[in-house]
Amino acid sequence: MTEQTAPSRGTDQTDQPRPRISVVGTGYLGATHAAAMAELGFDVVGVDVDPAKVEALSAGKVPFYEPGLPELLVRGVESGRLRFTTDLAEAAAFADVHFVCVGTPQRPGSNGADLRYVEAAFEGLAQHLTHDALLVGKSTVPVGTGARMAARVREVAPAGLRVELAWNPEFLREGKAVHDTLSPDRVVVGGASPWGDDLLRQVYARPLSEGTPFIATDLPTAELVKVSANAFLATKISFINAISQVCDKAGADVTVLSDALGHDVRIGRQFLNAGLGFGGGCLPKDIRALMHRAGELGAHSLVALMQDVDEINMWQRQRVIDMAVQACGGSVLNRRIGVLGAAFKPDTDDVRDSPALNVAAGLHLRGAQVVVYDPEAGETSRRMFPTLTYGTSTEEAVTDADVVLVLTEWPVFREADPAKLLGLTRPGATVIDARNCLPADTWRQAGWTYRGLGAAR
Repeated sequence: MTEQTAPSRGTDQTDQPRPRISVVGTGYLGATHAAAMAELGFDVVGVDVDPAKVEALSAGKVPFYEPGLPELLVRGVESGRLRFTTDLAEAAAFADVHFVCVGTPQRPGSNGADLRYVEAAFEGLAQHLTHDALLVGKSTVPVGTGARMAARVREVAPAGLRVELAWNPEFLREGKAVHDTLSPDRVVVGGASPWGDDLLRQVYARPLSEGTPFIATDLPTAELVKVSANAFLATKISFINAISQVCDKAGADVTVLSDALGHDVRIGRQFLNAGLGFGGGCLPKDIRALMHRAGELGAHSLVALMQDVDEINMWQRQRVIDMAVQACGGSVLNRRIGVLGAAFKPDTDDVRDSPALNVAAGLHLRGAQVVVYDPEAGETSRRMFPTLTYGTSTEEAVTDADVVLVLTEWPVFREADPAKLLGLTRPGATVIDARNCLPADTWRQAGWTYRGLGAAR
């Protein structure tokens, strides 16, 4: 590359020029990745087609809730290392390593992934390149996408440039995304040449120096790592939820059972919490996309397994609705139900495919007077389910309620005073702990009728 097409940039401790970075797509993944790369000392430009999003990020404002990210974003912007633009050509001319972080939503009418945004990002970058570059996919895609994109990039990139493609899947947990980006538990890179491998080792130099494993592999394996991880977690969650149904029938306690299973080093305790099940923007769409792709490839045993996992997960929502109906004597018509939680998990305002909102909406459709409260997801919930009623506090949500549902395990709900809340409800109120997160004995002693999922407590 030449000075004319590659302006000077900072150097690392070995006096080698640091690669400049672009991040295409500044949603949850992209905004976090861009801010973290700036925090690691790189010059970064984030690209998005949404001018309002670019304007907000440029002002240091995160358009969603993620602990620790606002501070990271402000430091990056104020330092001058991080900026945002809608101009893809500008980013293509600026950076040496381009991370594609656009969404891969579920296609309408299909379980398959919609790859239009990924395809547009790679093609747009490639055709605007002015110097040698490494294009890196971070979006979660069906296996085989990387090879197809690599071929397309070679077709549209200007002649004479060294342009390569690799895949570097993300493993972010919402609520812990900053930590997971700055201190990942592994860095997986697929399809990189020695040159691309070296560039990505420079990008991840700090976490690698702190002991993070670097796993180099081929494109298909790298593409499968993320969806396989999500599929395994989903399977684990659905397994314990299926066992919780047995516990309900047999009078066993699934929480104690999970603790006992968790001591087995082959199994582990994480993701063995019986409850309302998984949701969000990743696990549901990813297991369905994997199911779809596995069917295309003829791997039918995985299709059957993922089908069962998905059905068990969706049944948990109906199970909680049925519990609420039963607690109201067979009908929720004109009964008041307080719903505590709207986000699909705590420490986020993400309500995509939220089990909590799905249950709240299901009860609303059955004629219940539903009041929802979530400490962070109120606004996002209103945009998705405007017909529901939303409170501004736990107390407002439970006032005059016949049944209270705990659907997201926020600390404010786990630590609430059950005696104080009982005084706000109608006589004989029931609490349905759909996350098995409350101290059951404390709530019972306060006078509540307590029900959990698979919890003989």
